[in-house]
Amino acid sequence: MTRMQGSISFTLLIALAFATPAFSRQKETGFLNRTVKVGSASHRYQVYVPQGWTARKRWPVILFLHGAGERGDDGLIQTEVGIGTAIRRHADRAAAIVVFPQCLKNRWWPEPDMQKVAIAALDRAMREFNGDPDRVYLTGISMGGYGTWALARSNPGRFAALAPVCGGVIAPGRVRLPENSEVSSATDPYKDVAMKVGKTPVWVFHGAADTVVPVSESRKMVEALKAGGGDVRYSEYEGVGHNSWDRAYAEAEFFTWLLEKNLKSQI
Repeated sequence: MTRMQGSISFTLLIALAFATPAFSRQKETGFLNRTVKVGSASHRYQVYVPQGWTARKRWPVILFLHGAGERGDDGLIQTEVGIGTAIRRHADRAAAIVVFPQCLKNRWWPEPDMQKVAIAALDRAMREFNGDPDRVYLTGISMGGYGTWALARSNPGRFAALAPVCGGVIAPGRVRLPENSEVSSATDPYKDVAMKVGKTPVWVFHGAADTVVPVSESRKMVEALKAGGGDVRYSEYEGVGHNSWDRAYAEAEFFTWLLEKNLKSQI
């Protein structure tokens, strides 16, 4: 090998050493750890990024609110129930970015501070993963079902569709709410929420044998939405208790129904 050939080979090796990582790097997919700052506090959350994600197009985004049992600050456990389980079982159905904020212990999703955490995580994920503002969806289970109605009420027109599971508006009497919880003081709180939801498509789920959150909560909201001319669908599962989320998110039509909704078509 001549000196010139050796020099060219060495230069090529150096170039490849620096170029290879750039070519081989791919955007991470799956369940990813993230942190968002709200005020002076940092909050851990997770984002599910589907395989095949690319920045070349805008993606639908689902905001999921967990139940009381997943409260904390580990930033992980909220992916182990509800829609997270459904995604792990049927990843092919969930061609969307899914955001999993976490409510702090002894707090309540309808609280204004906790709503800010959820929206902050959503907004950051939208920026990072090229979310489509016309295709943002909201769903939650149990306490997160209450949070779904609360966030929809606080952010009218933000979500293209809602899917509250075993949630409600008025908490069961045995539930001790934090002092700064935002509970509607309207004469008819169900009508109040329904008016804010307006024409936003809603699919409500509840187990008929639920002893934790009364099924009457979902029934009242469905009736209020119907009375206001809302676009509402209701699935009540006979003989099913509080865990109606496994069945709800396993519905073959669930992701298809949700992801076809678009704010542009609702104007």
